[in-house]
Amino acid sequence: MTDTRFDPQASSDWATAEPEAPQPALGGSQPLVPAASIAGRALVTVIAIMTFLAALTAGAAQLVAEASSGWRSSVAREVTIQIRPSPGRDIEADLAKAAALAKAAPGVADIRVYTKAESERLLEPWLGTGLNFDELPVPRVVILRLEAGNRPDFAALRKALTETVRGATLDDHRIWIDRLGVMANTLVVLGIGVTILVLAATGLAVVFATSGAMSGNREIVEVLHFVGASDDYIAREFQRHFLQLGLKGGLIGGICAIVFFLGAGALSSSFVATPGGSQIEALFGTVALGIGGFVAIGAIVAVVAGVTAVVSRVTVRRTLREIG
Repeated sequence: MTDTRFDPQASSDWATAEPEAPQPALGGSQPLVPAASIAGRALVTVIAIMTFLAALTAGAAQLVAEASSGWRSSVAREVTIQIRPSPGRDIEADLAKAAALAKAAPGVADIRVYTKAESERLLEPWLGTGLNFDELPVPRVVILRLEAGNRPDFAALRKALTETVRGATLDDHRIWIDRLGVMANTLVVLGIGVTILVLAATGLAVVFATSGAMSGNREIVEVLHFVGASDDYIAREFQRHFLQLGLKGGLIGGICAIVFFLGAGALSSSFVATPGGSQIEALFGTVALGIGGFVAIGAIVAVVAGVTAVVSRVTVRRTLREIG
């Protein structure tokens, strides 16, 4: 027979016992995916690095395009007449005839006849200094500066030079302009391709991160799925989480890229006065992004965040279909 006698000590222990704390439940204020985790911080770091690289590539492509445009514009504004010396030739008289023909041609704003010493100095970057050019047939040149928006008739001018001055040639630098254009377009296309590859790598990183988050919260996702939670709700929670990570990482990478270009521009400005800095500026222009460059970096940040959100949503929906 069971002993049902009252135990005062047991009653006292029950009365003084602390009530068990309630277990937290998943509610509207509690996110489905933890806001801060090691995986989340790692993904933010990866997205920041990818955004920084994409912004650097896009900025470099824009700088190359602007420098190439400056080169082509500068080369297209000048035309060169060359006259080769020969024994018994009055080179100065032929130069005067060529200059008069060029000055009379429509579309020519200014002309300049290079002296013998100036023509020889043009060869110093290739042959070096201190050489005696007296025995070399160094061509004499006449530089024609063209009017903006008014292109001369090069065929007529070339024909007049050939008929008037023996051995004179007219170079409108068309070959160099075409080569510069091809080079610049190739570099821009390469920059766009690298940017697309970086965005694709970012998307793959988000796929793996989303799959990992789904695996870590699989029990919760399965319970929510089987009790009737819609796929839209679950996908929206994951999408909101990864959109925040994408925005955070994208902003960090974009700001770092802007700081890099600003620092590089300030550093290049300090070297402009030096001979090496002048040559670099002549070749690549100033390392300074315009409004278009900053807009491009902002667009890359937005695209990275958008890719992160869309890829995470697609990955979650595919995983939910597998669970279903």
